[in-house]
Amino acid sequence: MEIALVYFALLALAFFFLIVRPQRRRVAAHRAFVSALEVGDDVITTGGIYGTVRSLRGDAVELEVAPGIVVTIARAAVAQRAYSRGDATDDPSTDDPSTGDDGNR
Repeated sequence: MEIALVYFALLALAFFFLIVRPQRRRVAAHRAFVSALEVGDDVITTGGIYGTVRSLRGDAVELEVAPGIVVTIARAAVAQRAYSRGDATDDPSTDDPSTGDDGNR
């Protein structure tokens, strides 16, 4: 019976360290990103829409998705910054050292 409790405790610890902690870090990083949004930032929403932040009002963001077309979305719906072709070298996720490809084409 004691061995079963030890296995259960190890399973609970593994679950916490492999799933719960990384998820908390992702949530904290997203909250910090969303709170640091500024007018003029190019972003991508969780729905995959690219746009430029035109104004910030509390929990809402006015996003220009095309010239003259502004939509209002929830601030939490902004997923990440959008990188233009010139900014690709600033995005470390595009660097692939194994192929020598730095993301620029």
